[in-house]
Amino acid sequence: MPLLRLFLLGLLTLNLLAGCSLLPDEIDETKGWSAQKLYAKAKENLSEGNYERAIELYEKLEARYPFGRYAQQALLESAYAYYKYDEPDTAIATLDRFIKTYPQHPHLDYAYYLKGLVNFNRGRNLIDRFLPRDPSERDPGAARQSFFDFQTLVKRFPASPYSKDATQRMLFLRNNLASYEVHVADYYMRRHAYVAAINRAEYVIEHFPRTPAVPDALEILIRAYRILDLNDLAEDALRVYRLNYP
Repeated sequence: MPLLRLFLLGLLTLNLLAGCSLLPDEIDETKGWSAQKLYAKAKENLSEGNYERAIELYEKLEARYPFGRYAQQALLESAYAYYKYDEPDTAIATLDRFIKTYPQHPHLDYAYYLKGLVNFNRGRNLIDRFLPRDPSERDPGAARQSFFDFQTLVKRFPASPYSKDATQRMLFLRNNLASYEVHVADYYMRRHAYVAAINRAEYVIEHFPRTPAVPDALEILIRAYRILDLNDLAEDALRVYRLNYP
């Protein structure tokens, strides 16, 4: 009798599992939507700041309608949604795919601008938003890439409406990159690595002339040369300093 009960219980369990497997999947409200409707709804969510939903709809649009102007625009706008959703790596990957797939697209200038913007803001964490630190003290990798992205935009599309802002950001990035090198040179000075400090300071003077960091770089050169008893070089650096910053 106990064996019969166990058998019937097992049979009932199998029937229940089979019944569950026959239940319909969760209904997708977007099923049957046209490319135009998917794009319009995605755009609406993007405008309202609902970036996660916008990304979901853009991805559905690309998957169902991979060709045509809606798919092209969806790819570009989804990159912006990823950027606002704080997923910079996915945003950059999406933009690279757009640039490679549509090299003649009329909005290619915007793709380069957005790519520069993503890298420009990369590395800012929650602490930076409430307790801002000197941008020149951050890892310069993203700043350099951002500079190159903006530079590509300005060179290829000088008449683009984004070129002016890109140029201003390039000046800002250039100053910060120079300041970063001075920070490193100063670090080497404090560690008594004077040759390394000299190399960094010379790099600033050679690659970032006319930036606010140059006088600081010259001061480091003068101090390092004097410590190493390279007095002739120290006098040369001092002469340049006095001539340009009287």
